Amino acid sequence: MNSEQAKIEILRLTKLINHHNHLYYVESSSEISDFEFDALLRELQVLENKFPDYAYSNSPTKRVGGDLTKKFDTVVHRYPMLSLSNSYSEEDIIEWENRIKKLIDGQIEFVCELKYDGVAIGIRYENGQLSQAVTRGDGEKGEDVTANVRTIRTIPLSLVGNFPKDFEIRGEIFMPIAVFEKLNSQRAEEGEQLFANPRNTASGTLKMQDSKVVATRCLDSYLYGIYGEELSAEGHFESVEKTASWGFKSPSIKDRFIEKTNSIEGVMNFIHYWEEKRFSLPFEIDGVVIKVNSFGQQIELGFTAKSPRWAIAYKFKANRVETTLLSVDYQVGRTGAVTPVANLNPVQLGGTTVKRASLHNQDQIKKLDLHIGDVVYVEKGGEIIPKIVGVNTGQRKSHLRKIIFPLTCPACESLLHRKDGEAGHFCTNYRGCPPQVKGKIDHFVSRKALNIEGLGEETVDLLFENNLVKNVADIYRLSFDQLMKLDRMADKSVNNLLMNIQNSKNIPFERVLFGLGIRFVGETVAKKLAKHFGSIDKLIEASYDELIDVDEIGEKIAKSLIEYFSDSLSKELISELKMFNLQLETSKLVNFEGVLSGKTIVVSGTFSAFSRDEMKELIEQNGGRNGSSISSKTDFLVAGENMGPSKLKKAVDLELEILSEDEFIKLLKKKF
Repeated sequence: MNSEQAKIEILRLTKLINHHNHLYYVESSSEISDFEFDALLRELQVLENKFPDYAYSNSPTKRVGGDLTKKFDTVVHRYPMLSLSNSYSEEDIIEWENRIKKLIDGQIEFVCELKYDGVAIGIRYENGQLSQAVTRGDGEKGEDVTANVRTIRTIPLSLVGNFPKDFEIRGEIFMPIAVFEKLNSQRAEEGEQLFANPRNTASGTLKMQDSKVVATRCLDSYLYGIYGEELSAEGHFESVEKTASWGFKSPSIKDRFIEKTNSIEGVMNFIHYWEEKRFSLPFEIDGVVIKVNSFGQQIELGFTAKSPRWAIAYKFKANRVETTLLSVDYQVGRTGAVTPVANLNPVQLGGTTVKRASLHNQDQIKKLDLHIGDVVYVEKGGEIIPKIVGVNTGQRKSHLRKIIFPLTCPACESLLHRKDGEAGHFCTNYRGCPPQVKGKIDHFVSRKALNIEGLGEETVDLLFENNLVKNVADIYRLSFDQLMKLDRMADKSVNNLLMNIQNSKNIPFERVLFGLGIRFVGETVAKKLAKHFGSIDKLIEASYDELIDVDEIGEKIAKSLIEYFSDSLSKELISELKMFNLQLETSKLVNFEGVLSGKTIVVSGTFSAFSRDEMKELIEQNGGRNGSSISSKTDFLVAGENMGPSKLKKAVDLELEILSEDEFIKLLKKKF
């Protein structure tokens, strides 16, 4: 391919990938498979590497992140990003409308929008290309976070259609509730402090220095406010409609995220609707924004020193209710962290019945001066998990007992310890405390770790109660006869469980390391450590300086690793796992000499030891190429369970070599 052909092909691939990106992330539909999309992306990457002069600055290959920034440049806004006046009552909205009517003549149309609880952003496009993204800051100037905004899939890098030559679009960047909950769940597993709410987490994410990490956080956006010199629309509502045709994820008219009305009754109807329905949304909102639609009327109304006269925000009242504190439970996690949880008299809050609320730690209990039987204020607001925010001391009875944080573990009565600089208390009996032991085993067998199906929480409880497992190594000592004696166990389930336990010995080192449940060593950290050190032995021997030299490994993680591997029982556990032949080094399974070099392999079906993505990654690591479909150029097929019969028939007809999962793993272990 010559340079002119490459230029044309890069343009074609860029447009095609942007089209599929828009379909998937904005319109929630797709025309091609994930594999086909990845193949297009790889094809573009190869061409860009070979012909870098023709690569676009907004190429979709740059979405994954990679710009490491030590600080963000300050940028003066071309159009000030003023805040809106807030109102908390319907009377305020009526007064605002009356003021407007006195200032302008004629019919007034209003636009009602959701007030997204996120981070305000202004994004400039020049000649259809994203050129700069700036935070609100102080309204006059903000921070340039362009590299991070490029990673957000719902924000187009290149536009389509008939767009202005140079304009700015504004909106909100937010973290979806499901993403926030998943992130906090991972942090809880790793013993890290939970994030407070989606809004603060989105803000912190957008200010991170490494855009690769930002890309993993799955931020989302709605963009709606257009600013520029050559805008053809006559009103705000019409301009929002146009942005969708340019490729933006604009507020949905169909879902009633934005609505036009010519009466205050229509405005109130919109407010009432979303005051009730807001809890069904997949993201947080904290109110409704009302704007005068006509750009001409907006200019006529003008601005105060702080905000536009033509817009106002109606803030929903805080999600607060009163109820009675019945008792406090102290939950012990797998890391030994003891978390107080309030049991409440059931009360309706935010569309759900709330019976429990977080108390976080001892300091929070002291700050609130809580007594059992107190009438307490519970809020949801921007929080996902309800929390107690205050006490109605006027209703406190004199005989109520003050809550005293326990000195010993509620599960095993061992002394609790509070580490320097940490708010939480920890049980020191990490090898014998039942919730810790069972929690560590539950984590070890989970899908992202050793993925041992058949060992759910109930089965782990059963094994623990019958003294069959006291640590994760005991899983590999289980026998058919032992399991058959337990309740709810039959021949088939026992054999399947033993087979799954055996298959887990092929799980890669990075997932075994994650499965050990070392504090602060999550899935990503485990991958980085496994890749850097290559084996558990080298990781155990690593000094503090060697650990913090690894990408993204800081003081907290390094100290946790040294503490874990310094413990004699940890070393004994590692020795046992070695004895049972678990993968504790990368080279045992991944042979970098290129066992599959030059071969095209098709993967189909489901597998026990690996996900399909992991199988494909192993193929590439060993020099092979993943094929999308079976053909005469396919070298062999790796066949899992539930693979399509037509694919299997085609492989048989072509007389291709067909490998099972076990045969494939054996092939990777061969030395050439």
